[in-house]
Amino acid sequence: MRGFKEPGFNDRVAAANSAKAKALEMLKNKPKPSEAELTERAEHRRAKEVARAEKRAAVEAAREVEKAVKEQDEREAAEAAAAAVEEAHAAAADAQPKLPTAEELKAARDARYAARKARKR
Repeated sequence: MRGFKEPGFNDRVAAANSAKAKALEMLKNKPKPSEAELTERAEHRRAKEVARAEKRAAVEAAREVEKAVKEQDEREAAEAAAAAVEEAHAAAADAQPKLPTAEELKAARDARYAARKARKR
């Protein structure tokens, strides 16, 4: 029994050429679409393009609305934070003891000095 013979280069080229010729013959024999079919395809294609454009516009509008809402939320949050900071500053100012002025400090120092002098006499 003889072994399997691999096809040579010329055999492969001939097979490729015959397959190419067969495919071209099939394309030549294919019927051409009618004018009505061509216009129907064009309308279908235009309808798809319009639908895609509408969808893109709707998505873009939704993004714009979402961005506006987010910006508004951020503004509201910033305003609330600013109000909270102001309230915290007001509460801190009320909680801190009142510091004496320079005049009050001088009067207290003079009173201590006078008391010390009075004790020594």
